[in-house]
Amino acid sequence: MEVIDFNKTNSILNQFMSELRDVNIQKDQMRFRRNLERIGEIMALEVSKRLNYVTKEVQTPLGTAIESVPDENIVLATVFRAGLPFHQGFHNYFDHCENAFVSAYRKYLDEVNFDIHIEYLASPELEGKTLILVDPMLATGNSMYLAYRALLSKGTPSTIHLASVIAAQQGVDYVCKMFPDEKTTLWCAAIDPGLNSHAYIVPGLGDAGDLSFGQK
Repeated sequence: MEVIDFNKTNSILNQFMSELRDVNIQKDQMRFRRNLERIGEIMALEVSKRLNYVTKEVQTPLGTAIESVPDENIVLATVFRAGLPFHQGFHNYFDHCENAFVSAYRKYLDEVNFDIHIEYLASPELEGKTLILVDPMLATGNSMYLAYRALLSKGTPSTIHLASVIAAQQGVDYVCKMFPDEKTTLWCAAIDPGLNSHAYIVPGLGDAGDLSFGQK
């Protein structure tokens, strides 16, 4: 699996990342959501460079232009609820795509240990299509993998793009092991070194869902 780490190249994305992590700027929920959205837009542009294209004629008021346009059936999937602003960023660019939504949450067994539960799936058929699965936080990688397994009930995609804003190295290693290597690309705005005892990414940014929409 190819892993793309945006943090290795300086761009305006770094500014959005610094604001997402900043405990003072995080107090503005609207700005937090918008920064997730903007990072999604930047990633969508980069993912678009990996798609297959065809040329088409476009009639203008003054003549005919030849343009290259994507030639793939894209399904954009996200994990509730933290993934919604990130998903919107991708959808702003892939506005002709189909969409899928999966719920995943931590059911704690005690103060530290938990299982991931999937309870909701709304998705079109995926057979032979391009799946873009976005979730802003890739901690252990288990939520993303279980979401993918749920989506497989709708068919097997031909190509898979996984996108996260912040990933822990442990999560990166896990998805590299669990996803089909030859057809999967993982896109990360930043890869952080580890997890704390509650499986939150360190230094990370906290709980993306709470920061976007308020505490549960």
